[in-house]
Amino acid sequence: MTISIVLNRLVCSQFYYLSLQVVVMSLVGKLAPDFTAPAVMSDGLLEEEFNLYDVARNYKMVVLFFYPLDFTFVCPSEIIRLSSYNLDFAARATLAATISVDSHFTHCAYRNTPIEKGGIGKVNLPMISDITREISRNYGVLTDGGVALRGTFIIDEHRIIRHMMVNDLQLGRNIDEIVRTLDALIHVSEHGEVCPANWKKGDMAMKATQEGVSEYLKYLQRSVDIL
Repeated sequence: MTISIVLNRLVCSQFYYLSLQVVVMSLVGKLAPDFTAPAVMSDGLLEEEFNLYDVARNYKMVVLFFYPLDFTFVCPSEIIRLSSYNLDFAARATLAATISVDSHFTHCAYRNTPIEKGGIGKVNLPMISDITREISRNYGVLTDGGVALRGTFIIDEHRIIRHMMVNDLQLGRNIDEIVRTLDALIHVSEHGEVCPANWKKGDMAMKATQEGVSEYLKYLQRSVDIL
């Protein structure tokens, strides 16, 4: 399904209004578009040829975290928060990496600027440069204004996109929800069950059968009293 969205929004660091149009396509269940691009790694070193598929071999899952621009408003709050979950991602054999249309030199400057001066400090995640805008375009999040919407993609070990969420420019994301979705994908893979509404790690899941649905709804009725 293709959804056309027309936005009249203030674009991050630009202090004027633009009319933006972006077509967001569902990529869930499809092979993740591969790419090779410059990146600033979590140790601050520059990697001229960061390749998604090569890096993904070392992890069970990859989170691609698109954002509009460095040195803007909502973006630093998201990046700093995402970086603070570094150990949570590591415990799930997951790599989280950010992507924007800035150059890798701008990413370096952003990392080297203290938080109190509008930077993000030494964040513990790769920052990929999509200066050609090809990655954002292939993932369906590039606006006519030339920046990416706040797109989140979770890619599994088979390079399949299992989850995507795209926010408007003004809406910051909930990192807890990304971790919850990772836990759900891990549970589905390991136990062959499905995860119902509001499921979180440790909750009862559901067998994908009529009996499984009945059993879960009985449990829900007893524990939540909503039915």
